[in-house]
Amino acid sequence: MNLTIIQANNQLLVESREVAEMVGKEHSHLLRDIRNYLEVLGKSNFGLTEFFIETNYNDAQGKKRVCYLLTKKGCDMVANKLTGEKGVLFTAAYVTKFEEMENQLKRPFKLPSTYKEALLQLVDQVEKNELLETKNLVLEQQVNEFQPKASYYDLVLQSKSLLSVSQIAKDYGMGAPTLNKKLNELGIQYKQGGVWLLYSKLQDKGYTQTTTHIIDDEKSKVHTKWTQKGRLFIYDLLKNVGILPMIEREFNSKDVI
Repeated sequence: MNLTIIQANNQLLVESREVAEMVGKEHSHLLRDIRNYLEVLGKSNFGLTEFFIETNYNDAQGKKRVCYLLTKKGCDMVANKLTGEKGVLFTAAYVTKFEEMENQLKRPFKLPSTYKEALLQLVDQVEKNELLETKNLVLEQQVNEFQPKASYYDLVLQSKSLLSVSQIAKDYGMGAPTLNKKLNELGIQYKQGGVWLLYSKLQDKGYTQTTTHIIDDEKSKVHTKWTQKGRLFIYDLLKNVGILPMIEREFNSKDVI
């Protein structure tokens, strides 16, 4: 049984959809179990994110769905409730995979013996590092974006008011590339692996929500959208550097006349 382990925020994590598939459960049933665990943990002094981290994904119809990232402790909790062959195999798979990843992180870099081997190793490592870093940064932003939430009601309000950067850019009479570049120049975001990400100091402010649309087993597309709070943040930011939305420019020009 193969298991994909993700590294983010100095933690090794596995996604609940993959866990559900491995243990032969409906994902909705596993989510129900995890929420029950969180309810019990919430009544104690245990840190919830030490076990489960809430995030989301887009289903085949493009609808946002909730899922969880499980730490090793979270996997332990799920495995302890399992019986039968699939439970045994899941336990063996996650224990083995977590151990492999932990050992890999500790493993020293192997020096190449030839110049050609060094070049091949360098190219391969650069590609792997960029892909892994992009995935980890996207995941880290998703985790941080969910930290300021106070209730399910807050999340519903946010999900109804998400805007693409193209929509916000139109307010200023510019295209998405121009606005993205300006936000980069102002120290708001940076580009990693073709994806625009907020700098870490801004990720927990509730300005954006980042989702990953799964295309197939090997391909996925990341979407970062802005909340209304983020839209106002951009407004104040651009106004401070003399850039007003089109409607305010028109209003100001009429006042002058």
